[in-house]
Amino acid sequence: MKVGYIGLGAMGAGMALNLRKAGHDVAVHDLRRESAEPHVAAGATWADSIEQLASSADVVFTSLPGPKEMQAVAFGKGGLFEAMRPGAVWFDVTTNSPTVVREVAARFAERDITLLDTPVSGGPSGARSGKLAIYIGGPHAVYERYKGVLEAIGDELVYVGEVGAGNSAKLVHNLASNSIRLLIAEVFTLGVKAGVDPAELWHAIRVGAIGRSRTFDRIGDQYLQAKYDPPSFTVRLAHKDLTLGLDLARELGVPMKFTQAAFEDFSEAIARGWADGDARLPMQLQNERAGVDIKLTADEVKRILERA
Repeated sequence: MKVGYIGLGAMGAGMALNLRKAGHDVAVHDLRRESAEPHVAAGATWADSIEQLASSADVVFTSLPGPKEMQAVAFGKGGLFEAMRPGAVWFDVTTNSPTVVREVAARFAERDITLLDTPVSGGPSGARSGKLAIYIGGPHAVYERYKGVLEAIGDELVYVGEVGAGNSAKLVHNLASNSIRLLIAEVFTLGVKAGVDPAELWHAIRVGAIGRSRTFDRIGDQYLQAKYDPPSFTVRLAHKDLTLGLDLARELGVPMKFTQAAFEDFSEAIARGWADGDARLPMQLQNERAGVDIKLTADEVKRILERA
């Protein structure tokens, strides 16, 4: 298959090389000509322009810094909108705006060009090794037809829905990742300032309930099923623990922004009469604020866990 790859940065470089290793006829383009040297050495072709790359490609990949750059590549002079052939497919692996992706996809559909948003997770090392999760949004039939091309760059292909869904899932993943890291730093500094050796504290956290399991696996039994009876640990007890932790933080002068926010939600849950309910019940408060109803069946949860 004739594949064009635009954007040979920390992520794109590895993916483009893996497409070539998989036997595809790959043409590459980047703002820096020198970034393509390993790809040319591996048998890829350098394209002097986006137009040259896209005009003969069956499939085009773009790996770019963000929405602004993606739109420039799409609609600039000699860009993909002008150059791609009707019937061709565009995979944008940029972590992008779902709204922008949907708007661009609608424009390209007018020329019979299909855009799928396919952001990836795994970092530069995963891009080089092919150990990437790819979140796919777009027509399912097109995804199935080109699945083999995506398998050249990632080992976990996750089809999540129509165009834009790929980036919605990726952004949720990244928001969780970045927020959880900061929360870990918050509580870890409390433990260290309270006099616990950092190595021993890390070990203690790892062997506790949350440390022994995959964090997102744990939400399947209660939160995702909206099933909180019988409680395994009550709101009242969790509120007590949060109170004790925040008292200690105040004594030691440790700021606890994320924990304070959690405490406020647990306090609201008690005010609602949920004190003897399961400690995950306050998660429902966010569902209410967002105006969403989340309720999977036990079988749906089981199927997702089996897929992993």
